[in-house]
Amino acid sequence: MTEKTDVVLIGAGIMSATLGALLRQVQPEWSISLFERLEAAAGESSDPWNNAGTGHSALCELNYSPQTADGSVDVSKAIDINERFQVSRQFWAYATENGVIGDPSRFINPIPHVSFVHGESDVEYLRKRYEALVRHPLFAGMEYIDSPDEFARRLPLMARGRDFSEPVALNWTDAGTDIDFGSLTKELLAYLGASGADLAFGHEVRNLSKQSDGSWVVKVRNVRTGRVRTVQAKFVFVGAGGGALPLLQKSGIKEIKGFAGFPVSGQFLRCTNPTLIGKHEAKVYGKAAVGAPPMSVPHLDTRVINGRAGLLFGPYAGWTPKFLKDGGNGDLFKSIRPGNLTPMLGVGLTEMSLVKYLVSELLKSQAGKVYTMEEFIPRAEGRDWELITAGQRVQIIRRKGAGGVLELGTAVIAAGDGTIAGLLGASPGASTCVTAMLDVLQRCFPTEYESWAPKLKEMIPSLGIKLSENQALFQEVWDWTSKTLNLVDVAPTTAQRVTAASTV
Repeated sequence: MTEKTDVVLIGAGIMSATLGALLRQVQPEWSISLFERLEAAAGESSDPWNNAGTGHSALCELNYSPQTADGSVDVSKAIDINERFQVSRQFWAYATENGVIGDPSRFINPIPHVSFVHGESDVEYLRKRYEALVRHPLFAGMEYIDSPDEFARRLPLMARGRDFSEPVALNWTDAGTDIDFGSLTKELLAYLGASGADLAFGHEVRNLSKQSDGSWVVKVRNVRTGRVRTVQAKFVFVGAGGGALPLLQKSGIKEIKGFAGFPVSGQFLRCTNPTLIGKHEAKVYGKAAVGAPPMSVPHLDTRVINGRAGLLFGPYAGWTPKFLKDGGNGDLFKSIRPGNLTPMLGVGLTEMSLVKYLVSELLKSQAGKVYTMEEFIPRAEGRDWELITAGQRVQIIRRKGAGGVLELGTAVIAAGDGTIAGLLGASPGASTCVTAMLDVLQRCFPTEYESWAPKLKEMIPSLGIKLSENQALFQEVWDWTSKTLNLVDVAPTTAQRVTAASTV
């Protein structure tokens, strides 16, 4: 028997949960069915220990503000990323006020975001970055610090044993956040389930086929019993993380041709010493080593999970052909198609720095990993840390000219008729999930989107407006979201410089 539904969501991560919640707000009468292969929600990349939990808003991530050939700093991508995060904050605040999610402290908490560099040239770069960003409303609360005394006061764990004869500098923003995307995902899915959606865990989507009427037939297997369900849907969203590429390939849509994936596994060192955890309260991002890819940017992160503070350092890259942490070793090879083989080979020839980086990471011992951490924690000791495996990331390979290019970030792939869409890629995906899912709505439901606009504007007051160009509106939504989400009310309006010559 074929079951019928309006919408099928594949995967129980933050993307499917966000899209489902948005659809329930704008079109509450639509039926929604969600299928997840694992037995629980947020079991892959959305799990809090499978990511760093950074509310990616470009406050501290230096790869979003590169130095150009003429020595200036390009902050255009940083502004764009921050704009997207502000959209997420607004939807989460609306969801909190309207009972979609409960206590926001279960998933979002205020944590300073900090950029850290050392050495004369990098200190000069960070000063230029500060001067370029602080002019914009979204970054107006940023501080520039090159005083060793102030460094030690704010980051005692990183200062202990440090040789300050080498210049150091920080870009410090109190307005950062730590996010438990696993908890947020579960809150949104609980709302969906309570509102009538069919949430089926332990169910694996095996195939997708397009029908003559434009609908999709989805074959779903119960992994416990082996029973196969046939579900016909008007719209399908593939939010399956690393599993999205193979499923979109099975759909046969022409828009996925030429796309491939490059899997990269991640590891972190997790602190086991409560005393050390108590001496650090910030997310501190450094610079990737020369020749290393942006995904290798080292960072020392305070985490807040289930109300308890934790501390992570990483990432350390690894490699496996799996597309999911709980995937199979044949995932990469099964994804190879005639249409994406050339882009994959092209990337293999041009990304030798990535290959070199991965080989060096794979050869690094536990002691070597701790040694790497000494750039951040000079007196780090291995006994205080344990190695954990984080989520699997599948970076996008896209056709470009006669070859291919490896892309960081995320991309929405949608069929031309809007009946199916999916999301590929990784960071800063989760932090910008609302923007990504609004893109899905606009591209796949262009007629309905126009009628949804008033409701969407109610949820996201800045929709269609660049906050970086409207300081009054930014301050208004900032104050609202800070209050509603129980974040420290740090109004990003005053910049500071704390230098070695300052009184601190």
